[in-house]
Amino acid sequence: MARKHSKHDSWQDTEDEAEAPPPPPPCWLCGRPTGSTIVWHHPVPKSRGGRETVPMHAICQNTLITTFTNSELQRAGMDASVLLANPAIAKFVSWVANKDPDFNAAITKKPR
Repeated sequence: MARKHSKHDSWQDTEDEAEAPPPPPPCWLCGRPTGSTIVWHHPVPKSRGGRETVPMHAICQNTLITTFTNSELQRAGMDASVLLANPAIAKFVSWVANKDPDFNAAITKKPR
């Protein structure tokens, strides 16, 4: 029987490179790499006809849904820059920028 690989061939090394896990996707809102928990968020709420999902940190999603109503999220659509123009979200993103990707904290709800 013929050999499939040469004795001196480094075929085992190439398998290790192919098995390297892909880097985690960045968060749609803050741009940081996501951690072990990824929340797939609908930028346009499902109740408003949204189908696309984007990766986010749980804390970023919680901040969005406590800051904006479904109607406001629908108007913003898939454009994160519209949401980042809000002073509360801009302050949050600058605060969370240096946190660990798996960081999570309680979010206070805004009075309505």
